[in-house]
Amino acid sequence: MNIQRISAIFEKDIKDFMKNMMLLTMPIIPVVLALIYDRMGDGEELPLMLIYLIVGVTFSAVTASCMMTMMAEENEKKTLRGLILSPASFFDIIIGKSLVTGLITMISLAVSLMIIGIEPFLNVQAIIGLILLFLFFLLLGIGIGLFSKSIAATSAYLMPVMFLFGFTPIIYSLGLNEGGMTIAIAETFPIMKAVEAHDNNSWSSIGIIALWVVGAALFMYICFKKTATDD
Repeated sequence: MNIQRISAIFEKDIKDFMKNMMLLTMPIIPVVLALIYDRMGDGEELPLMLIYLIVGVTFSAVTASCMMTMMAEENEKKTLRGLILSPASFFDIIIGKSLVTGLITMISLAVSLMIIGIEPFLNVQAIIGLILLFLFFLLLGIGIGLFSKSIAATSAYLMPVMFLFGFTPIIYSLGLNEGGMTIAIAETFPIMKAVEAHDNNSWSSIGIIALWVVGAALFMYICFKKTATDD
């Protein structure tokens, strides 16, 4: 791992980020949502599901979206292959590109949680859950960005990621049978397991989120190797 190479990738990506209006507007979405829910709550503490909906929106609309777009932009400009073939290692590239997204995500999430109240997250399981959720969405975004051939293509992938993984808590507002298969499947998804871990101090739920992270890491690595070996 080379600090200079990581720093060079970070500096390049932060400049690209500041020039991209779409990326600049994404971190505002969870903040606006937090303001709306805070007004609707009239000063009362929000239900845990709504709090985690804002968390899910942050990680899907900011973390996953930024990584998808930045990786797809490299693909579209034909610069990703050159970066992979450069002296920079796999970890140099991934860490360098993740630093920008991590910084923007942290700012957006911190502002959102300060609006709705950060107190619910002042416990070990909640903090570990947030870190694992960030890693899951980050790795998933990198993987999808690697096989996206253009920035436009990421829009088609972002919607399913947001609705399946980011907006999972809204499934309870759809009037579905709580004992049905759809609810049962949704409850195994990362955001729902984070809610469960937060609500019940459950380490087993944290373990399941960790498995999702491992799955996302494998997906990303496979996509990376495919990109590195494609002619």
